[in-house]
Amino acid sequence: MTNTTATTAPAPTTSATAPEPRVLFAQQAPKAFKALLAFDAAAREGLDPVLVELVLIRASQLNGCAYCLHMHTSDARKAGESDERMHMVAVWHEAAHFFTPAEQAALALTEAITRISGSVPDEVYARAAAEFDEPTLARLIALICAINTWNRVALATGKVAGTDERR
Repeated sequence: MTNTTATTAPAPTTSATAPEPRVLFAQQAPKAFKALLAFDAAAREGLDPVLVELVLIRASQLNGCAYCLHMHTSDARKAGESDERMHMVAVWHEAAHFFTPAEQAALALTEAITRISGSVPDEVYARAAAEFDEPTLARLIALICAINTWNRVALATGKVAGTDERR
């Protein structure tokens, strides 16, 4: 005998039924928005696009920012990242073999900066410094700071995951 009761996942919320953001940050603080865009763009210069998205995904997971997580998993796919590796980002410590040593170092640094309490541990910084030259490391730090700011803006303003509006 087969079970005829179908179980389906709830339909995703569409932008037509999604709540409105609290404030449109880009419209209400245009100078701050443009400055943050410029900072973000400068941080990304010369960094591998897949590495960038892995960092942005991890910080957004840690910060609980569904809006940015949705955006950056989509962007990662466009950059050539596999769903399999994206599923492993949250547990990269246990699934390190999915990631290069440089990616592991970047993810560790992302966690240390995102969860900062005092300073970044010397061993985390040394691991990143062993994988990246100083200019790249500086841009990586800037990228991590930028995504943490974007996450906080999105969370504070009530951005809704899956809506078309970017930042």
